[in-house]
Amino acid sequence: MQEMIPRMVTIAVAAQETGMTYSSIRRLCLQNKIVFVKSGKKFLINFGKLVDYLNQGEGDERSCTENP
Repeated sequence: MQEMIPRMVTIAVAAQETGMTYSSIRRLCLQNKIVFVKSGKKFLINFGKLVDYLNQGEGDERSCTENP
C-alpha cells in the first residue's frame, strides 16, 4: 500500500484557500493547534490536518445551534 504524502502549504496559501487571515493561521501555528513544520523562517502547514481542525474545532466549543 502506498503512503500518502501530505500536502504542505505556506501560511499565505492556507489563508487564501480557507478564507482565514494570515495572522489567524500563524497564531494557530504558534499555539501548536495545527500540524506544521518550520523550514527556515517559513511555516509549512499540513493542509489536510488544517481542514480537519477547522471541521472539528477544539472539541470544547458549543455549536451555534446548541442551546445553553
